[in-house]
Amino acid sequence: MFSLLKYAKKYRFQIILGPIFKFLEAVFELFLPIYMARLIDNGIKKGDAQYVIHTARTMIFMSLIGLICVLICQYFASVASQGFGTELRSALLKKINTLSHKELDELGTSTLVTRMTSDINQLQLALAMLIRLVIRAPFLSIGSVIMAFFIEPKLALIFVLILPIFCIVLYFMMKKTVPLYKKVQKKVDHLNQAIGESLAGVRVIRAFARKENEEEKIAHVTDDLAKAYRRVANISAILTPATTLILNIAILSLLYFGGIKVNIGSLKQGEVLALINYMMQMLLALIVVSNLVVIFTRASASASRVNEVLAIKPSIPEDTLSSYQSVKTLSGTLAFQQVDFRYQPDAGLALQKIDFSIKQGTIFGITGPTGSGKSTLIQLIPRFYDVSTGAISLAGQPITQLPVDELRQAIGLVPQKSVLFSGTIRENLQWGKADASDEECLAALKTAQCLEFVQSLPNGLDTRVLADGNNFSGGQKQRLAIARALIRKPPILILDDSLSALDYRTDQDLRHALKQDLANTTVIIVSQRISSVQNANQILVLNEGKQVGLGTHSELLTHSAIYQEIVASQEERKEQLNEK
Repeated sequence: MFSLLKYAKKYRFQIILGPIFKFLEAVFELFLPIYMARLIDNGIKKGDAQYVIHTARTMIFMSLIGLICVLICQYFASVASQGFGTELRSALLKKINTLSHKELDELGTSTLVTRMTSDINQLQLALAMLIRLVIRAPFLSIGSVIMAFFIEPKLALIFVLILPIFCIVLYFMMKKTVPLYKKVQKKVDHLNQAIGESLAGVRVIRAFARKENEEEKIAHVTDDLAKAYRRVANISAILTPATTLILNIAILSLLYFGGIKVNIGSLKQGEVLALINYMMQMLLALIVVSNLVVIFTRASASASRVNEVLAIKPSIPEDTLSSYQSVKTLSGTLAFQQVDFRYQPDAGLALQKIDFSIKQGTIFGITGPTGSGKSTLIQLIPRFYDVSTGAISLAGQPITQLPVDELRQAIGLVPQKSVLFSGTIRENLQWGKADASDEECLAALKTAQCLEFVQSLPNGLDTRVLADGNNFSGGQKQRLAIARALIRKPPILILDDSLSALDYRTDQDLRHALKQDLANTTVIIVSQRISSVQNANQILVLNEGKQVGLGTHSELLTHSAIYQEIVASQEERKEQLNEK
């Protein structure tokens, strides 16, 4: 956990001064019972009003100074803990963005969300408690025992007897609760995963009328988490009555033995009250210590989870040096050389012996049955995954020797699922080119066949986009995503089944516009729709991860049985639709 404190370096001033002010407050609090004893014994009991007023003023002054110290400490703790959380979240997010899809698949989205939120919140709380209480609580516990010996050594033995009993109770409480807290963290991960899946698939759930099933699933996960929390809460709930019982026994003992000493004149009434106050201070401080142990234990578990992500070495490092000064000088010539790929070392091959080359400025089509590896193949080009064997080169240079960021800047990718971000249409287009002018935005929209649609909106480019583009239809989202990818006119444009939501006329117009407006760009079209790829300069046919055909439309109709089957099935479907 302490290894993460490097992210709090900016707040060393607050982390150092905060505990100092809290210590000063604890010192004042430790002396108040002594002044209370003197006020009773030397003032009230003797009827000395002047002494009572003087002592009361001193106590009020000490209390005010203590309050100011507490407020300063609380402020420093808040600034340091929140700043630490912000720095740590930024570092964790930066680290996550360096991970390849392989590491992201292994970790999972739900656990990353939990680590970014719940776990870092727990670490923030631990730092705040470290500043506020880690010095105060032990100091009050030990100081109370010392002050009790200062007042009456024999009665102070009650403190010495109560202290180990209380520590034993706390030990057994923590031994039971700490492992349960770790289980709770894992169950929170499961809940986040279940809720995330339910929200992401809400349309599918409604389409299949599985609402009740999902509700039962969420209810089961929630109940499981609730049971875990209840077990911790039930055990923790014993602490308060146990503490109260010990405290009352201790106070009764002090009153009994203190009363005897008061009667024989060896102890004053105010001193008995001071001893009772010190007993309460000691036990309450020990309760705080027990809570601190639980907080730090949970924070330790959270720190391990955060460190686990920070310690991951990306399988695709982003600091690879290149002989090229800029990828902008690269051409769109691409080649696959005997490429094999598997998602996991112990998994089967998702792609096998893929070998082809694409010339700059040409249109390359990829087709094949569902699950044939089309999307897997194009994810290798921007190095979302690295090949298992073989090589991929861009402009004659292995892509493993190119800086990852620059490589991806040279590729415009439109994935199967079009993703838009909350903001405006202009801001979404500027994801493709940060300094894109309105003229460039409109030109990209025109090429993507959505200029007329955007201009028909009241606010045009300034139209608000809801999260995930939920205020647009599927076809509108796809065309906006295409415009975003081609706005910077990259050397390579990849359309991963991103024409599926378009009608045949729009599909045809878009392909014609791409050929006309991006003449020097290599366009890779992945589609099961033959009409989308039949005019390509070359078409790659995949089946079960294997390359089963490569050539033009007419060549494949002659030589590729799989391609013939795909064409025949689509023509048959067209005939059936025409008959209807």
